[in-house]
Amino acid sequence: MNETRNIGDTLLKVDNISLSFGGVKAITGVSLEIREREICAIIGPNGAGKTSMLNVINGFYHPQEGTITFGGEVRKQMRPHLAAAGGIARTFQNVALFTGMSTLDNIMTGRNLKMKKNFLWQALNIGPARKEELEHREFVEHIIDFLEIEAIRKTPVGRLPYGLQKRVELGRALAAEPKLLLLDEPMAGMNVEEKEDMCRFILDTNDEFGTTIGLIEHDMGVVMDLSDHVVVLDHGEKIADGVPDVVRADQNVIDAYLGVAHD
Repeated sequence: MNETRNIGDTLLKVDNISLSFGGVKAITGVSLEIREREICAIIGPNGAGKTSMLNVINGFYHPQEGTITFGGEVRKQMRPHLAAAGGIARTFQNVALFTGMSTLDNIMTGRNLKMKKNFLWQALNIGPARKEELEHREFVEHIIDFLEIEAIRKTPVGRLPYGLQKRVELGRALAAEPKLLLLDEPMAGMNVEEKEDMCRFILDTNDEFGTTIGLIEHDMGVVMDLSDHVVVLDHGEKIADGVPDVVRADQNVIDAYLGVAHD
């Protein structure tokens, strides 16, 4: 954990969120806050409701109860386009890239909401649209340098190993200049070296861009090293919420992960 990080005010507040699918409860009365410039990990066993919570935050799922406050604006539910326009970006458990497109072009798609010229101007690629594209491309080149993927900038992402595909997906999310970056198991399926690289880029993203990060991760070593704040879910309910050292010692968390009974 970075002890010198300058944590700010609350950026996201999730208040008493409940979500059900056909009578099956995915989330029950969960409240949590993520503050500006912090790295908040949402952890828990499989089926705990972690990805469902991320889907509520960025509008893929609409809760039956509760409110979401982002940047001071209160909503009963978020819509994906409002989340994106407001500054929430997202990566997924399974890489969701355009496999036939190059690394550069995939990351460029993250700039779409920043482009002011309409589709016709962009298709013609002349005049103001050309100038705008060059400006966005310059920003994307900075992301590529930042993530140390210059050597694969023109490579179709379908040809890349999994760890590099995850890095490209991170780049596409960063291209949107998010206030809040949601990472759904960013290190799943990676080897030790790839995990170390991804940890470094997550910390550097937070440090260099001041990006607030909410992440789901199963590797407890990674969670404890990266996070300022940990929220633990189990069977759709929040069972712990606090700094990593306190959460790690919480008996409810130990029980949920290890199945250890109380004395």
